[in-house]
Amino acid sequence: MPVKPLFYAAFTVVMVILVAACSKQDEHAFYNSGLVYCSESNPVTFNPQLDTSSTTTDASSHQLYDRLLDFDPDSGRIIPSVASSWLVSDDGLTYTFQLRKDVEFHTTSYFTPSRNFNADDVIFSIDRWRLTSHPYHYVSGGRYPYFESLGLAQNIASVERLNGYRVEIKLTRRDSSFLANLATDFSVMLSQEYGEALLQQGLPNRIDQYPIGTGPFKFENYRKDHYIRYQRHQTYWGEQNNAERLIYDITPKSSLRLAKLMTGECDATAFPAQTELEIIRSRDDLLLAEKPGLNVGFWAFNTQRPPFDNPDVRRALAAAIDKNTLLEAVYFDSATRAKTLLPAASWAFQNDADDTAYNPVLARKLLENAGVEPGFTMTIWAMPIERAYNPNAAKMAELIQRYLREVGVIATIVSYDWATFRRHLQEGLHDSVLIGWSADNGDPDNFYRPLLSCGAIPSGTNRAMWCDNDYDELLDKALQTEDLEARRLIYQQVNRLLYERLPLVPIAHAYRYQAYRNELEGMTINPFGGVRFGGVGKSL
Repeated sequence: MPVKPLFYAAFTVVMVILVAACSKQDEHAFYNSGLVYCSESNPVTFNPQLDTSSTTTDASSHQLYDRLLDFDPDSGRIIPSVASSWLVSDDGLTYTFQLRKDVEFHTTSYFTPSRNFNADDVIFSIDRWRLTSHPYHYVSGGRYPYFESLGLAQNIASVERLNGYRVEIKLTRRDSSFLANLATDFSVMLSQEYGEALLQQGLPNRIDQYPIGTGPFKFENYRKDHYIRYQRHQTYWGEQNNAERLIYDITPKSSLRLAKLMTGECDATAFPAQTELEIIRSRDDLLLAEKPGLNVGFWAFNTQRPPFDNPDVRRALAAAIDKNTLLEAVYFDSATRAKTLLPAASWAFQNDADDTAYNPVLARKLLENAGVEPGFTMTIWAMPIERAYNPNAAKMAELIQRYLREVGVIATIVSYDWATFRRHLQEGLHDSVLIGWSADNGDPDNFYRPLLSCGAIPSGTNRAMWCDNDYDELLDKALQTEDLEARRLIYQQVNRLLYERLPLVPIAHAYRYQAYRNELEGMTINPFGGVRFGGVGKSL
């Protein structure tokens, strides 16, 4: 009788626990002084303006910073943050924000602020990514992938200070997703005073390495591949039920993260593996929160490389794979089949959208008609890390590799460490890639534009490197109205266009999981972006 994978998972966890139990005593004492989160990898930066990876946003966005606006995690409604209120002009082009007056910046070993957050910080934070003339625009590389993918800088005509706590933003054209974009993980508020001080010292790069924000925690130190340490922001303007200390224990291996969770070395953990979910559910000392995710896992083709620039070749490859089998083998029962980029949680979800189907006969015929001969070789790039939208890209790549072999295509699987992987993707070295997207707000534009618009190619979020003017025109048209039904009809046209031209194959919309110890209080899944530890406490 074959031994089930669950047995292997449990056996691996037990063995890893023995290793985890050998941690140094001084580390135990340090960790027990606060809340410990087992994260899966290193952040690229401590400024989420510069990077769209969830590793970066998890480590920075909601711990260190605030935004003008925020999302209610239960309803998804836009709510005040460091902007206490806002007004929108009748023509939808002018936004006026009233700021809170009691918002203090972090005081750390490397910076002591002399004033509270005000209008100058809003202008500094937005102008950094929108204006090439800004003294900080090119610091740390000068790329702002989220904002670039939306073309947001081109649509902002001005950001002006009306008084110390009132800011006016004018747009060149109506954008019904503008407020939602100001509430995303990437729209963080920086300190103008800190930036100016670093310029005077000749150390501008430190603004993204030694962060100063207004969030519930302040940065203490970081050791790559080991930990990030934060302290409580004692004068935080918002909810005060925060741990005195927050530690990110960087633990790439999922089984080791679970082992640390079970032994109490970690209070919460990132991305539990599918094979570990039942183990977590079976324990009285652990909790497993789950919600339908605003995400999509997909297989993207590099449309700037022949023969993947041919829609018939892309259709052939899509017809060669059985998506249902991929879901069963990789996601188990924790995802739904994706027809389009939008999950069912989106208000613009289209249940009757066209979908690709498994048809190897059609695949072979399309390849033959396109002049692709048997034995054609290509690469499938597989993410080296776990994500909710694809918990095991390597396994999925192996399954797709077998399917392609049946239609005469020889696929090689490629992977690197995460930083190298993402860099080479942006350079366009891939033929195809298994990757995905977790939305930062519930607006459909947050899926369609970053993933496939022409403007998203330089930013690196358009993994298909696909540019289609008809597609971009439809997206722009959808933002010119506040009428949700009118927008929904436009997005149905978008779905049809994507089905016909197929720059990528949507595969799955996955559930989002968060595992943590039951002594944590206030821990919830944030459906809109990165993990949040503000307001999370720990009962003794």
